[in-house]
Amino acid sequence: MSTHSGDVSNNDSSIRNIDSCSSVTELEDIDFSRLPRPRNLNIERQGSYDEKSLTETQLGFSPHPPSRAENFFRALEHFDCIFSPSKRSEFTTPRSPFGQGPHPMVAEAWDSLRRTLVHFRGQPVGTIAALDNSDEKLNYDQVFVRDFVPSALAFLMNREPEIVKNFLLKTLRLQSWEKKIDRFQLGEGVMPASFKVLHDPVRNTETLIADFGESAIGRVAPIDSGFWWIILLRAYTKSTGDTSLSELPECQKGMRLILSLCLSEGFDTFPTLLCADGCSMIDRRMGVYGYPIEIQALFFMALRCALLLLKHDAEGKEFVERIVKRLHALSYHMRNYFWLDLKQLNDIYRYKTEEYSHTAVNKFNVMPDSLPEWVFDFMPVSGGYFLGNVGPSNMDFRWFCLGNCIAILSSLATPEQATKIMELIESRWHELVGEMPLKVCYPAIEGHEWRIVTGCDPKNTRWSYHNGGSWPVLLWLLTAACIKTGRPQLARRAIEVAEQRLSKDGWPEYYDGKLGRFIGKQARKYQTWSIAGYLVAKMMLEDPSHLGMISLEEDKQLKPVLKRSASF
Repeated sequence: MSTHSGDVSNNDSSIRNIDSCSSVTELEDIDFSRLPRPRNLNIERQGSYDEKSLTETQLGFSPHPPSRAENFFRALEHFDCIFSPSKRSEFTTPRSPFGQGPHPMVAEAWDSLRRTLVHFRGQPVGTIAALDNSDEKLNYDQVFVRDFVPSALAFLMNREPEIVKNFLLKTLRLQSWEKKIDRFQLGEGVMPASFKVLHDPVRNTETLIADFGESAIGRVAPIDSGFWWIILLRAYTKSTGDTSLSELPECQKGMRLILSLCLSEGFDTFPTLLCADGCSMIDRRMGVYGYPIEIQALFFMALRCALLLLKHDAEGKEFVERIVKRLHALSYHMRNYFWLDLKQLNDIYRYKTEEYSHTAVNKFNVMPDSLPEWVFDFMPVSGGYFLGNVGPSNMDFRWFCLGNCIAILSSLATPEQATKIMELIESRWHELVGEMPLKVCYPAIEGHEWRIVTGCDPKNTRWSYHNGGSWPVLLWLLTAACIKTGRPQLARRAIEVAEQRLSKDGWPEYYDGKLGRFIGKQARKYQTWSIAGYLVAKMMLEDPSHLGMISLEEDKQLKPVLKRSASF
């Protein structure tokens, strides 16, 4: 998801490009004739291939008893709206809250979304970041991997999968480019942050230009792009029932290259991924370096999706084994050490420090005095959430929306934890939703802390942009989490809040202020993922079975006893 802060359009010389006239074979060297006829899976809510646990998939154990959320989905089987790969969604315009026909915003949203389509050699390959022409484009005229995800889901839900397929293949081809920043070569598996199509009317050629982080502010490679690519490949497979795309040797290799970067052994003592600031949606300096929740949750979900997509051949089997081991370690670490509720907050408040032994309770040597005052009032009695970051002598107590929602959708959060996350959102509705859903993080940092953490960033002032700003795109993630936890009425409430202003304000990128009352001071209008996020949220409410393409059921084999180990 995007910050769009590097002026790539005016600095094309720093990015490698390929001319379609002279390099058609290189750009199009995937042999489409090798694609077998699409094989439609029998995708049903119960017993689908990707809702099995690791134990069921590999050891043949019987499924676990249904949870409350699973019973909610099974009740939907009795309605005609249940999703079928062969049935195009009838939802192209949402109904009004009063059931008197389609909501007028939807036709406008679909029209705006289609106007963002980008074509290469006559085929749609993505959507640009924004249609706003009121200011310098910077890189808002590019196709961002993270930004395209809600657009892709909207097209999949509307039974238009070709653009998603084209996007997956184009970005896969870009992955194979040589990637250098100055004299340093990036890992082979790095996916681009974005790409654009340059048209030369004189030569009648089209050129693809990709950015792997070398043109962005901070020069940080996008760790999340590879994860979103794998997640979107699984969504395409789940939606269409077509496994031939994911089974392409090129797609299998692309996944293995991404996984090689993430599963490589190093100096870390934790199963989480060590990250630089600015490597994900929050792509400016915001104090999220270390082990940010967004990357860990996406990492977990990408691993689970890859486990379902990888072939069990000689090369794939090795990765499957490594994934299973990492998932067990990662789920235990996250569910225990990143989780915060009232009891754990009280435990941290009473921590002793400078413990040196295997029986240490304060394993990360967190200073109780570092607990911010706001967290004691923010934490409800029955709620909880995953911390923003946990590392040596460091706990970031900020609440981050994307990481917590992905934790629910990927089942990184146990059902009990997912329920507590939703109870916190409902209890703190005024703070997190306010007048425009949804806060990217809470609370904002300000004063001296803002100067130190952001480096006096004028774009991330308090309650603006990434620093406590409200992002409408997050509406689709909230809706998906609400449906999965059996709380669709909460999603409907948030959508109705957004519908009061979002279209009238011109679909801004983000809103400012404690309540999200003001259009962001540097927000682009007609931001594509604000438009697509709204459509996806509405379509999921209309047909909750669409959730299946972006949600994974709980794997009981990954569920640890929520109790600290003897050494913690």
